[in-house]
Amino acid sequence: MSHFPTFYLFFITGFEEPVSYHLLQTSSFHNHSWVHLSSGWLGELQIHRWNSSSDAIIYLYPWSRGNFSNRELVDLERFLRVNSIGIQEFYTDYFMSEDPFDLQIATGCELHSGKGFLGLKHVAIQGYEFMSFQNETWSPSPEGGRKAQKVCKLLSQNQDYTQRLQRLLSDTCPRFTLGLLDAGKAQLQQQVKPEAWLSSGPSPGPGRLLLVCHVSGFYPKPMWVMWMRAPPSALGWILLAVIVALALLTGLGFWFRKRWTHCEAPCSAVPLK
Repeated sequence: MSHFPTFYLFFITGFEEPVSYHLLQTSSFHNHSWVHLSSGWLGELQIHRWNSSSDAIIYLYPWSRGNFSNRELVDLERFLRVNSIGIQEFYTDYFMSEDPFDLQIATGCELHSGKGFLGLKHVAIQGYEFMSFQNETWSPSPEGGRKAQKVCKLLSQNQDYTQRLQRLLSDTCPRFTLGLLDAGKAQLQQQVKPEAWLSSGPSPGPGRLLLVCHVSGFYPKPMWVMWMRAPPSALGWILLAVIVALALLTGLGFWFRKRWTHCEAPCSAVPLK
């Protein structure tokens, strides 16, 4: 019968990820038609989706509006709508010959300890970094080449758009994020303990067993799982002690028997008077 070592699972939860909100936009042009997809993420939780038919934000949770007024939310929808139009004009001006054409944009802000909120905008084309925006500055990516340099130069000259984008990243986004955290704290602060189980995987070799650990159902996401070999169980120690004791008693028994036999033989050889 094979014996396998005992292992213990330890769960460590409560690690806080940086507070952040990001708007992710994907625009694809293929066969003379556009497809625009947008989603809003608080950390790694999606809370917004963009309805391309009605050009409106879909709120996935009752608290997804944060504490913004209806007017502020309408202004945010207008910005997204204008941004989609700008993407199509951007393609027409610089990438007209490329079909299919894929563009990804990540716009948002992240709270860093001791530094406050940092706003950032990344633009990728065909899966490669093209340019970025931070602190009122457009920066071309090396992968973007001369075309990225040219676009950044032109955008830097558009002071109206640059200032509106900077205001969005440095003021609107942080206020919106803090409002979301306050409005959704009942759900965001809840914690669910993980469930774990083991299953056997393909054998790595003769006489060997592969165990696979599964962990699911926990919230929030940040968690460490440590699978450590524990010391032998109490029963193992007891069995070991009994075996050692029996071995000692058996050894002592043989020793006394041998000594007694050695002493008894000479004594019986002495003649009696």
